[in-house]
Parts: sequence; C-alpha cells; structure tokens
Amino acid sequence: MHTFPRMHAIPTWLWGVFWASVLAMLALDLLLHRGHHGESHRAAIAWSCVWIATGLLFGGLVWHTLGAQAGQEYLAAWAIEKSLSLDNVFVFLVIFQSLSIPLRAQHQVLFLGIFGALVFRALFIFVGAAALQRWQWVSYVFGAILLVTAWRVLREDPAKEQDNRAVRWLSHRLPMTRHVHGKRFFVKRPNGRRVATPLLLALLGLEVTDILFAVDSVPAAFSVTQDTFVLYSSNAFAILGLRALYLVLAGTLGQLRYLHYGLSGVLAFAGLKMVLAKWVHIPPLPSVAIIVALVGVAVWASLRARRRESRARERGPPDDPRARQGPGPWGPGPDAHAH
Repeated sequence: MHTFPRMHAIPTWLWGVFWASVLAMLALDLLLHRGHHGESHRAAIAWSCVWIATGLLFGGLVWHTLGAQAGQEYLAAWAIEKSLSLDNVFVFLVIFQSLSIPLRAQHQVLFLGIFGALVFRALFIFVGAAALQRWQWVSYVFGAILLVTAWRVLREDPAKEQDNRAVRWLSHRLPMTRHVHGKRFFVKRPNGRRVATPLLLALLGLEVTDILFAVDSVPAAFSVTQDTFVLYSSNAFAILGLRALYLVLAGTLGQLRYLHYGLSGVLAFAGLKMVLAKWVHIPPLPSVAIIVALVGVAVWASLRARRRESRARERGPPDDPRARQGPGPWGPGPDAHAH
C-alpha cells in the first residue's frame, strides 16, 4: 500500500528565512510601485522573472536543507500552483474589466488580494494536512473534487467569461457607488452615508474567488506532498508573483484559447494521483514533467492556431475562381471590361 511521504523535520531558522523572504519581497514590491500610475510591460516581465527565480531559489534551499525528496516535492507543488494560478489571472482580468478599474489602481487591489490569499491558503493547507493525517479517506474526497473541477474547466473556457459571479453577488448586497474614486475603498455621499467604491468590490471579488480556487489548487498540491512547510512555502512563492504575471499576460490571455484544456489536464492528473495513490505512485519530478507538458502543449497549440489565423488574414479572401482561370477560349471573361 502506498503512503504519502513522511513529514520533514523543519528547523526553526528555515521558517524564519521563508517569512523574512516573503515580507522583504512584499515590502520591496510595495515600495517600488507606491504612487506609480502604471507599469511598463517590460518591467512586469522583469518582476515576473524575479518572482519565479525567488521561488526556485527557495526551492533549492529546501532541497539542500531537507533533502532531495523534499526539494522535489516543493518543485512539483510549486509547478502545480503556478500553472493553476493562470486561472486566477483570467479572473483578475474579468473583474477589473467589468468594474472599469483603471490600471493605476489595480496594483493596490492586487497587492492586498495576494496578501489575503496568503492567509487563506495557510488556513486551507494546515486544516487539510491535519484532516489527511487523521482520516485517509479525505484523500479520495480531494481527488473527487479535483476530477469534478477538471471536467468543469474542460467545458467552460474562463477566457470567455464576461463577468464574475462573486462580484455580481456582492454588487447586489453592498451599498456602493458606481464610480472609482482614486485609490479609495470608501467614500461619503452628500447625506453623510459611507458607501463602498468599485475598488472594494474588486478586492472582495478577488478574495472570494481565490478561496474558491484554493478548494481546487490546494488539494492538487496535496497530490505530491502532505508536508505543511513544503506545501505552504511553494504555494506562497507561486501566488506572490500573480500581480506581475497578470500585467504580463493580461493583453494576451485571449489568444490562449486552448489553455483551459491544459489546466483541466493538470487538475485531472492531480485528482487521479489522489484517488489512485494506494495503487500507483508517480514521483515528484515526473509529476513536474507531466504538468509542464500539459500546460506547454496547450500554450503551443493556442499560439500555433493564432499564427495560422494571422497568416490566413494576411493572404486575404480567396480570389474569384473565374479570375484564376484566365481568359477562356473565346477571349476575356465576362467581367473583363466591367470598368
């Protein structure tokens, strides 16, 4: 019978390095973008690379300190969360567009939303790990959740969503103004009543949606490890780069038409790992390769289809078949002297 890997003994200093790294990077991100009205695409790419490098470097530290098994589990959990976080980027785009949130205010919402996600992910991970340690059957529940979600993602392309259900639900229950007031979450009306702005609605929408996504992504990470430190640190470094990733991909997400098939494959793979763990064991590194292949093929197919359509548009509509035939045996065709 297959069992999940044992819990690793985590030295206190490693938790300290983790939290120091997270807080330092958050502070740097907030400091560098305070008061900025926007961010260039090149800067967003650079920041996204920085976040990816930071996550991988910390994974190297985990590998060196806790051993190869823990390092591979970290990498697999990080890859799962990083790939599934692309779904979050779709949601960010839908929320900001539906509420007409200007670019200059998006950084503040994303920063606070990601900070809140760190708190909720900790709750999900530590409660989920405790449940799995106590009740083995919980792994089958997690696996079933992942398989159902995989089927839903396969059928519903998030790129085609025009609004967000959480935002729509909150908008009918919160007293709010329809206009953005700078970076303020609340404003006072002439009658003295304090009401929410679309900025607060966007933040709440991000938080509620992330909780719903955590129901999928956290069990998916549990398919490769049950170690709470490995799980939480890999999740944290994967979602910390969401703001920069959103700015990089916001303008190109619509071109990745097949991405949801790849994400569905990742969820289905994680679900099967959970359900079949008693009989089939796939080590972390092959799991990483499968995840990268699923997402990579979906992205490649999307870009290939996009290029094929671009070339077709450049060639223009097909010519009249009669024009390609040239003059007939009795002289020019019937439209030769039309002008």
